[in-house]
Amino acid sequence: MDTRLAKLARGGDRAAFAELVELYRDKIFHLAYRMLHNRHEAEEIAQETFLRVYTNLDRYDENQKFSTWIYRIGTNLCIDRLRKRKATFSLDAELNEGEGGDWYNTLASPEESPDNQVVLSETQQQIRESIETLPEKYKAVVILRYLQDLSLQEISDVLSMPVTTIKTRLHRGRDFLRKKLEKLL
Repeated sequence: MDTRLAKLARGGDRAAFAELVELYRDKIFHLAYRMLHNRHEAEEIAQETFLRVYTNLDRYDENQKFSTWIYRIGTNLCIDRLRKRKATFSLDAELNEGEGGDWYNTLASPEESPDNQVVLSETQQQIRESIETLPEKYKAVVILRYLQDLSLQEISDVLSMPVTTIKTRLHRGRDFLRKKLEKLL
């Protein structure tokens, strides 16, 4: 069905593209949110993903699953954002406004909202925080496998890596999480 909608959208059918957006909007947002852990950035990534899908529909290979293609675009955008985020600034640097303020003062509180505290159990919170500490190369694989429920082959297609590499990174990511969670729980 996705492939048919992509063909129609490629031909200029806006309703077909709107259906694709409806089908994947939440999935792409959740993928981005889990990778970036920032609602605003996740919304931006989701919008950018659909913008790139729309402008590159002519490049979509109909022999490939549409879901793999759109997840690859979203994942790559998230990875790019994470790389940029690391090099952006030092939290210890003083702000231009002076008065001794630094970037720590501008960070949002790490506390979850009351609604989220009710929804998330303490164990889920610890798992999420542990996933956030994974090295980048393991984090993407773990999120795509366990939070987005993609198969190893789909992850391989999304990240353009051999399945054996995916298996290795998944195994190492699980080991990392197991060791971290054993200390916490």
